[in-house]
Amino acid sequence: MRIGIGADQHGFRLKEVLKEYLASEGHEIRDYGVASEDPIDYPDVAERVARSVASGDTERGVLICGTGLGMAIAANKIPGIRAGTVSDPYSAERLAKSNDAQIICLGGRTIGVEVARMLVDRYLASEFQGGDSARKVAKIEALEHRGVAG
Repeated sequence: MRIGIGADQHGFRLKEVLKEYLASEGHEIRDYGVASEDPIDYPDVAERVARSVASGDTERGVLICGTGLGMAIAANKIPGIRAGTVSDPYSAERLAKSNDAQIICLGGRTIGVEVARMLVDRYLASEFQGGDSARKVAKIEALEHRGVAG
């Protein structure tokens, strides 16, 4: 799977570990920054990853900031993107299965490496299940289109 990954300075170390781990699992990783722990505004990174997913350049995304919350908010501003912050395995699974989210967001200051690996594994192994969830995702998309149209 082609995965876009990005972080701000608070998620840099976790990004580097996950990048190596995901590549070892056979995924093609595209790193959208950052390259150090120098301060950066997380919306810039979130936009790069979200646009890569929205365009089809990558299939899924992983974003990491201090809590994952800011990255999720910023990524969700890109039309067609659904991103969510998770910290437990059930939520990581449901992010894909129930919400058809293309981007998982994690907190570099709130979870450890082993938990992050587990959450990303659970998320990537999950596919949208449709059913009742399809109707709800369609409503989310309709809200987005109404918001864009004014």
